[in-house]
Amino acid sequence: MPPVTDGSHGQAPPAAILIAGPTASGKSGLATELARRYDGVVVNTDSMQVYADLRRLSARPSPEEEALAPHRLYGHVDGAVNYSAGHFAHDAARLLGDPDGKLPIFVGGTGLYFRALEEGLSDLPPVPDEVRAMIRAKAEDRATERLHADLADVDPAGAATLRPSDRARIMRALEIFAATGRPISAFHGDRIAGPLAGKTLIKLFLAPDRDSLRHRIDARFSAMIAKGALDEVAALRERRLDPLLPIMRAHGVPGLIAYLDGVIPLAEAIQRGQGDTRRYAKRQFTWFRHQMGEDWTWIDPDAALSLATGLMSPGGR
Repeated sequence: MPPVTDGSHGQAPPAAILIAGPTASGKSGLATELARRYDGVVVNTDSMQVYADLRRLSARPSPEEEALAPHRLYGHVDGAVNYSAGHFAHDAARLLGDPDGKLPIFVGGTGLYFRALEEGLSDLPPVPDEVRAMIRAKAEDRATERLHADLADVDPAGAATLRPSDRARIMRALEIFAATGRPISAFHGDRIAGPLAGKTLIKLFLAPDRDSLRHRIDARFSAMIAKGALDEVAALRERRLDPLLPIMRAHGVPGLIAYLDGVIPLAEAIQRGQGDTRRYAKRQFTWFRHQMGEDWTWIDPDAALSLATGLMSPGGR
């Protein structure tokens, strides 16, 4: 399973390094060290770390960590923005077009963002604000399963690809249909090329031991609370944003808001956040195993730096 995708087995300098893996697997530390060694720039590839509102709760690199190497696409989006994989692909393409000579090191846990870099994305049309507001007003008091049934009536193919509990994606599909009169599945054949398509890449998936990862996730979430994550959520709560926005579904946010609303005790909110994060890590393993190509090298985090260094040495950037 060669990690360099042009078949050169490390002889050609890579156009980029891609580092994926479950949350709390040590990706950011590895990316920063590689950036230091190879004059690189660390590029966020995580859908929550784009937001300015949740530095601590999304485990964004600290200012001290960011000072060790250039970091891009971190905390540059306001929480009120429905930032998507399409936005990320556009931002990444613009960054890659900057001829600064630095090696881009994309790091994160959002599989769809990595797919956007190589395979590209469906070219979905924009949804006018008034159409989105109309659909969301109609859906406000409807159960998610009922909305899924509504989608199946107009787009059975699209509905079949979505879990009946996935309210955000169901709403997106309903908005597309309302805006265009066409099901979202009709646009899946129209793709925008990925900015790294056809490039020589080193692609690593950090795969730590599952038991140790669960312990790390729980400990890190508790540390986030101790370092002020609850204050971040309190400030977010005061903004009264649309609950369907991605930031409002970040791991820990719903439970901590429930605590701030007096619905549950803090200990339960923390347990919910930890449990949500553990389940997300499990889904990340599953998604990458089944959705990404075989040219990703799965490796224990403790061995990743040595492997990456060995792969870089023949190219001699």
